[in-house]
Parts: sequence; C-alpha cells; structure tokens
Amino acid sequence: MTFKQCCIVLLACLTLSACGGIDPDSPLGQRKAIFKQMLSTSEELSGMLKGRVPFNGPRFAEAAMQLDALAYQPWAHFPQVKDSDKTSATDAVWQQQARFEALARELEAATGALVIASQQQPYSASHLTPAVQKVQDTCSACHKAFRNH
Repeated sequence: MTFKQCCIVLLACLTLSACGGIDPDSPLGQRKAIFKQMLSTSEELSGMLKGRVPFNGPRFAEAAMQLDALAYQPWAHFPQVKDSDKTSATDAVWQQQARFEALARELEAATGALVIASQQQPYSASHLTPAVQKVQDTCSACHKAFRNH
C-alpha cells in the first residue's frame, strides 16, 4: 500500500470514529440534539444573570421562550424500550417511566414559570434568578436519577 493510500484509509477511519456512529435522525440523535440546544440556551440565560454575558432583557425573554419550547420536545424521542447502548440515559428511564415522565412535566412547568418571570418588567436579576435556578434544579434532579455521568 502506498503512502497516499495509507493516508486515505487513516483519514476515513478517523472520520468514522469522530462521528460517534449516532444517526442524527434516530431517536437518540434527535434527543441529544434537543438536549444540546437546551444546554446552550440555559447557559446563555445563566451567563446573563451571572455577568458572563451582558444582560439583555428582551433577549433573555426570547431565550426563556426558546427553552420552554425545547422543554417539551425530547420526551417524544424516548421510545418505550431502550434503543441504544450509546445513550447517556440509564436503564431507569425505561424501568421507572412514570417517575421519568413526572420529572419531564416538572421541567415543562419550570420553564413555563421562567417565561412568565421573564415577561415582568423591569427586568431584575433578583426576580429572574430563582426561576432559572428552578429550571436548573429540575434538570439536575432528572440527571441524578436517569443519566449516566
């Protein structure tokens, strides 16, 4: 095998290993993409409240609405039976579905409350911080119960 052929084979192997083998259209790929968007949006909100990002009230309210919309989406991508060993979800998701669904509803309620808080003016970090904290606490509770870390 020539040097050029070796490089092509090596490049192909690296490309395949980098993609992680997760089909973006699969339920796993769909929910991972949604959770990634949720994390990014949540980090933006927290960043504004903690001074890492300049606070912008209208943008905060918009991001809160985006997070609320996202909070309803990932649950449809959890099939009735475990679909992949590559998931970060523990088997408890499928063994304790009622608890998992209850935490999903809690997140939806928390993001809804955040939207309401973000629409009250004047914008105040002291008013918004507890609502963001509730969303983060709800995420953490679900991760502790249902996610491999």
